[in-house]
Amino acid sequence: MRLYRSFATVGGFTIISRVLGFARDVLIAAVLGTGWVADSFFVAFRFPNLFRRLFAEGAFNSAFVPLFSKRLEGEGESAARQFAEEALAVLLFALLLFTAVAEAAMPWLMYVIAPGFSEDPEKFDLATLLTRIAFPYLLCMSLVALLSGVLNALGKFAMAAAAPIILNIVLIGVMVAALALGLGDEPASGIVLAWGVSVAGFLQLLALALAARNMGMELKLRWPRITPGVRRLVQLGIPGIIAGGITQFNILIGTIIASMQESAVSFLYYAERVYQLPLGVVGIAIGVVLLPDLSRSLRSGDDAAVSASQNRSFEFALLLTLPASVALFVVPGPIIQVLFERGAFTVADTEATALALAAFAWGLPAFVLIKVFSPAFFAREDTKTPMYYAGAGLVVNVAASLALFPFFGHVGIAIATTVSGWVNALLLLITLYTRGFFETDAALRRRGPKILLSSLIMGGVLIGVQDQLAHLFAPANGLSLQVVALAGLVGSGLIAFGLAAQLTGAASIPRLMRSLLKRQTA
Repeated sequence: MRLYRSFATVGGFTIISRVLGFARDVLIAAVLGTGWVADSFFVAFRFPNLFRRLFAEGAFNSAFVPLFSKRLEGEGESAARQFAEEALAVLLFALLLFTAVAEAAMPWLMYVIAPGFSEDPEKFDLATLLTRIAFPYLLCMSLVALLSGVLNALGKFAMAAAAPIILNIVLIGVMVAALALGLGDEPASGIVLAWGVSVAGFLQLLALALAARNMGMELKLRWPRITPGVRRLVQLGIPGIIAGGITQFNILIGTIIASMQESAVSFLYYAERVYQLPLGVVGIAIGVVLLPDLSRSLRSGDDAAVSASQNRSFEFALLLTLPASVALFVVPGPIIQVLFERGAFTVADTEATALALAAFAWGLPAFVLIKVFSPAFFAREDTKTPMYYAGAGLVVNVAASLALFPFFGHVGIAIATTVSGWVNALLLLITLYTRGFFETDAALRRRGPKILLSSLIMGGVLIGVQDQLAHLFAPANGLSLQVVALAGLVGSGLIAFGLAAQLTGAASIPRLMRSLLKRQTA
């Protein structure tokens, strides 16, 4: 099935990016740990990175891709290019203005994104400086998103999916250089990291611009004008960004509240990095690929193709996220220990981060399902309904975070994020059913419960294997043996789930492999 092949393309590059991202974070953890410099950098990185994920991981595309595709297929390449150039001109003007204002107002902005830092002037000043340095990344990533939307609408997913790899390579290089220079948990390390973020942003922008030019879609700068097409993009784009970026808004809210607790920002960041791997690989792949697929099917009136795409995307999401969710819940400790526990990252840091990861784990399926359900609205140019439901989830997140934080600290924030994700996903699903936009087919109804059963069987196996391998994770054994033990733990989980899925009929592994390796009809 072509849809699965596109999922594999985006997901494959995302896996490479996330693996490199882990290498980057392992180095950051070793150098900075969870101290005040780490907290300052993660806050500085959070704000521009929020916009990267809002734009580059599908939210901007929810508005841009249907409008661009409509012109491409209805009026031709010239009209589509003109629309993209008009959008580029207005977006660039708005971003330059916003960046200038933000750079000037950064000390006041810091009171909003990290109010708890105000109690420590040194930490507050460093976070302000690092955010100013990293802020141009926001501008670059927003423009990268537009170019990615052009390529995705043309059915070219590879370069846009590969672009984040550049960021991780640059930051890995920066951290290796910092280690070589003998830098440790000190402001200089945070400063070079922040500069690395900005440099990586411009390199990603250059890479996407060259890719678009190679596809015959070189975009020229125009004088910004609010044309009817741009006006429609804004009308759809603002709700789409709010709706598609709910996960990132929830994380930002968590960062704001976590700034009240020492090292809580860092605990949540490292835990988020782990659960974002399956979320990124599956959720981004679905969000990026499913929208243009649904848009084409809806325009051609092919209701059967629409239903098939939605059901197979739902099944694909369950198949990959339910076992990941169970695994992250039952064995978070060894994962965090092997990935991060060295240098400035202590045993106590591992315990605190593992608790947050276990709480995040149960929200993983919800946040991926949001990526499955939202395109059904976006493809119909309805971005307001998902925005309203995202807002409802946001209210739940704020209320639950404030209620739980005094009792559970940073873990309460993670729990609140999970609850808000399920509220959002369920509201989307219920509305799709009531409007007649989605109905589960026989295959999904048959395989869904079996996927859950297979995941639970795998969870039981992981608990048993963890008990048998617990002695190998002792710090005295060294990193090499710990990595081998973790590989054995992960491998046993994969084998257990694969066998359980095959035996229960949750999934046919040969059928999935054939779908990925050759073009089939749905």
